[in-house]
Amino acid sequence: MDQRLAATSNVGAVVEFGLVRRTLLARLAAGQIGVEDVCDAHPELVRAARNVGRRSGERCPVCGDAELVEVTYVFGARLPAGGTCPTTRAELAKLERRAEPVTCYAVEVCVACAFHHLARKWHAGARAVRRGAPIASKAGR
Repeated sequence: MDQRLAATSNVGAVVEFGLVRRTLLARLAAGQIGVEDVCDAHPELVRAARNVGRRSGERCPVCGDAELVEVTYVFGARLPAGGTCPTTRAELAKLERRAEPVTCYAVEVCVACAFHHLARKWHAGARAVRRGAPIASKAGR
């Protein structure tokens, strides 16, 4: 996980989807679902994985041919409608410190077979700006 972008600031709860992933892969292994049900990543997600994804160090659990790549998307006010993909921890930290709230999604992708799965989701931004000390009213003196 060292190479993946993770929530880098004090952002609150991070929702991990590892149990959902394990269940999905168990259903695949049991023949309850087919490979085409889990290897259907959108072409833009695969393109993002090739161009800006970060290597995870883990082999694809479906095809075993390629290393999984993680792509982080950030959505929020005054960002592109399709979100933005930070490529470094510094870019992600900057987005997480925005005054407006943002929602971040980390998706793991196999560029060989198009397996994809939401790995994590977290909310950031909307930081309260500390103001000066309150002014004492004349009535309270």
